[in-house]
Amino acid sequence: MRIAVLCDIHGNLPALQAVLAEVEKAGVDLVVFGGDVAAGPMPVETIEALTAYSGPARFVRGNADRLMVESFDGVPKSGEALDSWPASTLSRTHRDFLSSFEPAVEVAVDGLGVVVCCHAGLDSDELPIITPATPDDVIAEALAAAHGRLVVAGHTHMQFDRRVAGGRMVNAGSVGKPYADQPGAYWALLGPELEFRRTAYDFAAAAEAVRRTAIPQREEWAADVVRPPTAEEAISVFEKMAGRAYPC
Repeated sequence: MRIAVLCDIHGNLPALQAVLAEVEKAGVDLVVFGGDVAAGPMPVETIEALTAYSGPARFVRGNADRLMVESFDGVPKSGEALDSWPASTLSRTHRDFLSSFEPAVEVAVDGLGVVVCCHAGLDSDELPIITPATPDDVIAEALAAAHGRLVVAGHTHMQFDRRVAGGRMVNAGSVGKPYADQPGAYWALLGPELEFRRTAYDFAAAAEAVRRTAIPQREEWAADVVRPPTAEEAISVFEKMAGRAYPC
């Protein structure tokens, strides 16, 4: 079996459409959507594109998917919630679709063995926070429950391939809101090898489409489509968020 892993679409419909066109050409047996699909400028349109996808697919729950469901359900929360506006646009059908996502997905992949797809970690859709600069011991602890299986995650929106203590953790990148040195929709193709992919699309047109939405901070979202934050910038933010000194 060959699979495509698409994480962190974040309501960027043009990016999703571009990647799905490439996935179709790749002839995969399964698409695993790795969470945080709709929390972004085009939540309803993105969900409807996913539900209309006709190929074999499985969906992993991300923290933003969970928070959107909680927001729809009126669960109290403190602080600014970036999921609140997207959640306010949903119907009950959209909410139930997000609520149906799995905590993790295991798939036997040609050449790679059993692969575990999760959003952040095997036990949480928010933790651990792992980047290309995360210390080996943090990754080793995260991989302990995988028992040697390859773990493919998202959450921090940066592609990486870390081999630690006999284990391996990969981040497929972000389709819709990457942290990278050039714009694009980032994803991964697995079987029989691991291949990182970057899909180009019409960034200027996508940015204009974002500006026509009602999402708060639409200008910031649109600007990130054309010129995303760099991986180095994001690493600094995430490592400090995790309580780790960076640079060391």
